[in-house]
Amino acid sequence: MKPPAIGANETERLAVLRSYEILDTPPEPRFDTLTKLAANILKVPITLITFVDIDRQWFKSRYGLDAPETPRDVSFCGHVVAAEAPLVVPDALQDLRFSDNPLVTGDPKVRFYAGVPLQTPDGFSLGTFCAIDHNPRQMAGAEVETLELLARQVVEVLELQRRHTASEARLRAIIGTAVDAILTIDESGLMEQVNPAIEHIFGYHPSEL
Repeated sequence: MKPPAIGANETERLAVLRSYEILDTPPEPRFDTLTKLAANILKVPITLITFVDIDRQWFKSRYGLDAPETPRDVSFCGHVVAAEAPLVVPDALQDLRFSDNPLVTGDPKVRFYAGVPLQTPDGFSLGTFCAIDHNPRQMAGAEVETLELLARQVVEVLELQRRHTASEARLRAIIGTAVDAILTIDESGLMEQVNPAIEHIFGYHPSEL
């Protein structure tokens, strides 16, 4: 078995991965829909959205697999991240890099693997969108392109989430330092946030409100 290499930019890559605040978050329908769609289009039993951490590959979305993560040193996805390029393995038992891999010889009995990198706009590979089968098979160029399109969709969602989080942080900072009394309410009319100026102006601590 050949463990995946570690790229020269690993420290920076991990910092970028952390900046998205995606690791160990709960399942989300917008990601689960993509893995199910991939499984239906490619006719495979397992599809995954994987993020490669320091010593593990963690699955943000998994279709057809129960395990939430597996070790990085036996991962197929680690090879994709190291190469920053798609990887197709028609038959893992016939590939010296993977023939004695525990994910091949044991559960989930990987025989076919295809993965493409989740590449950020600044060129960092955070993980993969991958498809797995229990039987050997080939994959056409159009099918690899399908995985690449879905991977781009995942990254677009991550970018939107990160920009939204940054905008909320800036808004909280503005509200927190304003000299005027500011409060925000939700759609049902309940107060979500009040700033410290409330107490100075009205004499009520935010917790009382």
